[in-house]
Amino acid sequence: MAIPSKKGRLGDGKINTTNEMVHESEEKLWEGDPMKALIYEGTERRKKLNFWSRFIITMFIVTTFLVLVWLLFFAALPEESRDLLNILMGAYVAVLGKATDYWFKEKDDPEHKEMEQLEKQVISE
Repeated sequence: MAIPSKKGRLGDGKINTTNEMVHESEEKLWEGDPMKALIYEGTERRKKLNFWSRFIITMFIVTTFLVLVWLLFFAALPEESRDLLNILMGAYVAVLGKATDYWFKEKDDPEHKEMEQLEKQVISE
């Protein structure tokens, strides 16, 4: 007996993939309590926007830092400008450290807490 391909299993009424599982749970939530589903979608949308905005800010910080390094080591600058550039580099090392901490340190994010509370409410009802 051959195992049907994914395409053959898509409309069989069973949950075969993670995408089908997510879609099925979203459908049940919308059917059961549309207000909670709306809150859940709004929270997810806000989390995605927060992620992308933080990601873009981090990329801007890293790009600025790399430009400062390039200016410091490879560009011909007057001595007065080089002193200012050294001060800016020192400040950006701290900023880059904070950005690294954000992405790689374990943190207690309020968005994660909000999602956990929402999931507990959905599960309990």
